[in-house]
Amino acid sequence: MKKLLSLTLSLLVVTATVAAQPKVIAHRGYWKTAGSAQNSIASYTKADAIGVFGSEMDVWFTGDNKLVVNHDRVYKGTKINMEKDKANLITSIVLPNGENIPTLDAYLKLAASKPNTRLILEMKSLSDLKREDLAAEKIVKALRKYKLLNNTDIICFSINACLAFRKLLPDGRIHYLNGDLPPKSIKKLGLTGIDYSHKVLRKHPEWIKAAHKLGLEVNVWTVNKEEDMRYFIDMGVDYITTDHPEQLQALLKK
Repeated sequence: MKKLLSLTLSLLVVTATVAAQPKVIAHRGYWKTAGSAQNSIASYTKADAIGVFGSEMDVWFTGDNKLVVNHDRVYKGTKINMEKDKANLITSIVLPNGENIPTLDAYLKLAASKPNTRLILEMKSLSDLKREDLAAEKIVKALRKYKLLNNTDIICFSINACLAFRKLLPDGRIHYLNGDLPPKSIKKLGLTGIDYSHKVLRKHPEWIKAAHKLGLEVNVWTVNKEEDMRYFIDMGVDYITTDHPEQLQALLKK
């Protein structure tokens, strides 16, 4: 009986340890692999193929009020501005893997076909707060169209954008990115969690425990060194966003 009890307790400890492990999020999709590119259709497909928890991507609201998927405001090697130029010009840009910059519509159509991978959607900050509000409305409408509201986390650097999404999605999962506010402020704003850079959380490690005490979740980005991966695993964060998801997956299995 004692041996059985000891075995049961050991299994419970192992189960709790596994459950406590952070979930892996592929930063801009899984792009550091053959045939992929940041924020491409392929990057989401490849993230899904390796079984990550979530795949992060970036959304811009264009000059003609369309939604496209890309990170930088001005695409490298061009003068094309995601916020100011028209969508047809932006989507004519060819990515390193041969794809064109995708529309949000095309990206969500793919995401809807891969329900095992959560969509981590960052809305890029805009120079006009009213346009941020409009962009949030259009993003929510698109997520609703593809029945992805329950499989999407919203992340923003802009507090205005976060609050616009909170108004539209009272029960939505919305995390703040900028790293300038302590967890108690995030809780007061009614957001779901903090999604801060590894530099911020190295400087304020106490924010991890404080966030958890307040019922907030903690994601950390962009964690690419094994030393940092181990540190944040030990610190008990909920999610780790990385450009090297397979490396992190392997580390978590050890």
